[in-house]
Amino acid sequence: MTKEAIGVDMIEDWDTGRRAPGRWRFAPLVVVAAGLALGYALGWQHYLTLDYLAESRQFLKDFVADNPVLAPAGFLAIYITAVAFSFPAASVLTIFGGFLFGWLFGGALAIVGATTGATMIFLMARSVCSNFLRRRVGGLAERLSKGFEKNAFGYLLVLRLAPFAPFFIVNIAPALFNVRLRTYVAATFIGIIPGGFAYAWLGQGCDSVLMAAEAAGQRVTLGDLITPQITIAFAALALVAALATVVKKMWASRI
Repeated sequence: MTKEAIGVDMIEDWDTGRRAPGRWRFAPLVVVAAGLALGYALGWQHYLTLDYLAESRQFLKDFVADNPVLAPAGFLAIYITAVAFSFPAASVLTIFGGFLFGWLFGGALAIVGATTGATMIFLMARSVCSNFLRRRVGGLAERLSKGFEKNAFGYLLVLRLAPFAPFFIVNIAPALFNVRLRTYVAATFIGIIPGGFAYAWLGQGCDSVLMAAEAAGQRVTLGDLITPQITIAFAALALVAALATVVKKMWASRI
């Protein structure tokens, strides 16, 4: 049976390269959009803020202490869901992780959750048809394509290390350029480690700031977390930015 007989409105399966009916092309995108809309409609975004952490910090701490297995498992599930449905809360959730579980364990949970959620959205983007997405991303796609074609792992690693690169865009951009799944997972996992642990360290040291803000009835922002005890966390974030620049220059010099 020829391709024409089967129909040209088809898309590639992410692992086998086989084709799936065109009528299912946008099903993953519809699911993600519906999930995101449902989350906002139910007000879930209010629970993914520093304000909520300040208001509920003792309850959350008690819950973690009483549920040593369920609490980290639940946090991991929430993190994966938030990233997979593109909720803009990765940094705040990582701070939650450091606050509730300590910088090491909390950071590890955040890194695993972010990698898993990002991989899910990557697979979704591939299934939606890369050509369709590339036409709508336009010039940005053309610029990114050159880097991915020369060194997919190195280019994606630089984007992950750079704190100014929007997490959602970096999640889906590789899907436009046939980046292999294992390359995507490896570069994502390695690239978010520095920032993940830095934000978790930030969360571990923010208890006193949250208590003061709650007592004063003030809203908590990331700027309020700057204290002498956690200055090292910001130094670590600065190191991430510097490392991204160094890696990018070294990589460019080898092309």
